[in-house]
Amino acid sequence: MMLDLGPFSEEKFDPKKWINSACHARHPEDSLDKHLVDMEMKLQMVSEEIAASLEEQSSAALLRVPRATRDVIRLRDDASSLRGSISGILQKLKKAEGSSAESIAALAKVDTVKQRMEAAYETLQDAAGLTQLSSTVEDVFASGDLPRAAETLANMRHCLSAVGEVAEFANVRKQLEVLEDRLDSMVQPRLTDALSNRRVDVAQDLRGILIRIGRFKSLEHHYTKVHLKPIKKLWEEFETRQKANKLASDKSEMERPSSNPEFQSSLRAASFSTWLPAFYDELLLYLEQEWKWCTVAFPDDYKSLVPKLLIETMAAIGGSFVSRINLVTADVVPETKALAKGILDILSGDMPKNIEIQTKHLDALIELHNMTGTFARNIQHLFSESDLRSLMDTLKAVYLPYESFKQKYGQIERAILSSEISGVDLRGAVARGVGAQGIELSETVRRMEESIPQIILLLEAAVERCISFTGGSEADELILALDDIMLQYIAALQETLKSLRAVCGVNFADAGSKKEMGLDKREGTQSARRADLISNEEEWSIIQGALQILTVADCLTSRSSVFEASLRATLARLSTSLSLSVFGSSLDPNQSHVVCNDGNEELSSAGRAALDVAAVRLIDVPEKARKLFNLLEQSKDPRFHALPHASQRVAAFADTVNELVYDVLISKVRQRLSDVSRFPVWSSVEQQSAFPLPTFSTYPQAYVTSVGEYLLTLPQQLEPLAEGIAGNDGSNDEAQFFATEWMFKVAEGATALFMEQLRGIQYLTDRGAQQLSVDIDYLSNVLSALSMPIPPVLSTFQTCFSTPRDQLRDLVKSDSGDQLDALTANLVCKMRRVSLD
Repeated sequence: MMLDLGPFSEEKFDPKKWINSACHARHPEDSLDKHLVDMEMKLQMVSEEIAASLEEQSSAALLRVPRATRDVIRLRDDASSLRGSISGILQKLKKAEGSSAESIAALAKVDTVKQRMEAAYETLQDAAGLTQLSSTVEDVFASGDLPRAAETLANMRHCLSAVGEVAEFANVRKQLEVLEDRLDSMVQPRLTDALSNRRVDVAQDLRGILIRIGRFKSLEHHYTKVHLKPIKKLWEEFETRQKANKLASDKSEMERPSSNPEFQSSLRAASFSTWLPAFYDELLLYLEQEWKWCTVAFPDDYKSLVPKLLIETMAAIGGSFVSRINLVTADVVPETKALAKGILDILSGDMPKNIEIQTKHLDALIELHNMTGTFARNIQHLFSESDLRSLMDTLKAVYLPYESFKQKYGQIERAILSSEISGVDLRGAVARGVGAQGIELSETVRRMEESIPQIILLLEAAVERCISFTGGSEADELILALDDIMLQYIAALQETLKSLRAVCGVNFADAGSKKEMGLDKREGTQSARRADLISNEEEWSIIQGALQILTVADCLTSRSSVFEASLRATLARLSTSLSLSVFGSSLDPNQSHVVCNDGNEELSSAGRAALDVAAVRLIDVPEKARKLFNLLEQSKDPRFHALPHASQRVAAFADTVNELVYDVLISKVRQRLSDVSRFPVWSSVEQQSAFPLPTFSTYPQAYVTSVGEYLLTLPQQLEPLAEGIAGNDGSNDEAQFFATEWMFKVAEGATALFMEQLRGIQYLTDRGAQQLSVDIDYLSNVLSALSMPIPPVLSTFQTCFSTPRDQLRDLVKSDSGDQLDALTANLVCKMRRVSLD
């Protein structure tokens, strides 16, 4: 059995575990005792071998110790000697460093002198060469070798830059400028011919000549000049066709005066809006051909040459383009078509005052703008390899004819909306004869309610027009226009509410605003007399019509709130779409310039697709962009009001409607209670009779029964409106709350008016007090039937009036303040001439 000594060297060696493992490893036929004896013997033998080996190695180590000690001493002596040698070397290096620095400084001065001498030598050579070139340049020009002439002029330019501002060569500098102009003029006809005849090799050689003398701008100029002529011819084709068609039409009218209208219409010139897409197609095809040719002829310059051509083209036809756009907007409306005046003429005031900007004018403008937008997208695709700055300048030039219209967009939109609102039927109510007030009221309220969705649709259309035409870049002006128009519309509704007061039979004195509304006392009296003539059916219809005004206020509030929320969402979308950072350029609101990423390879296709009309327009107007982006950032706040003034006016209108409805509902109560304090029954005395008769009526008087019956029928009056609320996506609980709220409001008002009349009574007899007690008791029963609590003041009146006069003093004195209102009780004592002293 072989012994594995590895386990004995482990830190966690367990003898028992090792023995057990060795026993388990024995052969099954071997006895355990024999196996243990053998294992013990082997362990003892291995132990003796290890002890012998350890003793041998220890003896050898003891013999090596003296020799190792001698080696250590020798090494220490060598190290001390080496340290001394190194110290001497360091001292020598320090001395050498001082002398070397002086030598290096001297060498540097010598090198500087050498460089200056070489520069002077080269300058002298350039001066000599410049003199020689100046004397031979005429011969070079005379030879007609343009590349050699360009090389000569380039060398002269180089020599002049080396010589610097030397007075002796001032004439040469002027001569060089003249010679460069001369060479440029010699290249021009050849370059024009090469560009016109598509001669690639010649064009490239001539380009090299111009580049050699630093005249790349001249190349751009000649290239644009050559290709601008055919493009302008395309543009002028419209006017040529117009004139030809006009001559043909005039000739046909002279030869065939009785010809049918269809033939005459076929001879008329096509409109600019139908011709413009064809022009754009021709122009795009021309630019595509130039792009392909320039990629071969000018592989280093085609990305800027062709966009420059389009920019110059739009600048050349820009004035004519604006005039044609203006005329197209005039043709859509007969009045402006007859005068040949468009939007710009109307805005400038060069038109009769009765002619206003209409939606058709702006729609025609947007239609043309959409055509230009399609062309701009094609151009963006064609020029996709150009750098971002060049591409933005090109797109800006494409949209340039519309800039004058966009700058006045807010004024245009305000004029359109104002005109459209004036066309909405908002006639005020007209006072009619007795029996027709309800119909007039109902018709007026119907017109008011129907006008609200019409106005909201007009405002929504204005938002769509702003996005379509300006891409949202005029959103700030749009919001101002919408706010102003909403104020104008709400002012018209307010005027209509004023006219409804007379129809409802409510004078302004009842509303506490007689002086403000300009109604005198005579008019108020006449209104009260007319109210006396109104039948119950007419009164019912007036109340129902007045209640319908609440739906007008509710509709205006909800629809304006929804529109404002939609407008905020639109502004939030604009904030995202107008973020220029997504395509490699950023418009920092805190800076006055645009930061562009000129690395064309880093611009994603999605980023370039974001170059819409608004982004291109805002690039060069940082102040406007900063103002717009601040507005868009504010719109993300839930507390932001897109139409701040209109929101306040809507709330004010709702309050005015509530006041009017309340005045209508309380009007009958006010009329019945107007003279209660002056009734003679309160001061009447008891009449002597031979029979014991009651001194007062046991029934309530007509004025209070009339008020009570009216209050009890009020829920029926409110029921149709409550059902309408429940039917218009409203809950039954909401409808019930609405009816209860108004019923309580009118009942509380009636109670307050009644108590006010009670306080106005000067003298009250026992008979009057008992009658008044019956009246109050009846009104209290009505309030209880309406589930209303009885006011403590009214309860105090009831208690004090029902108490006999001789017991009233004791009642008031004995009250601790829990049952009676002290001020009211004292007032009743004063009325009944009861002294509390």
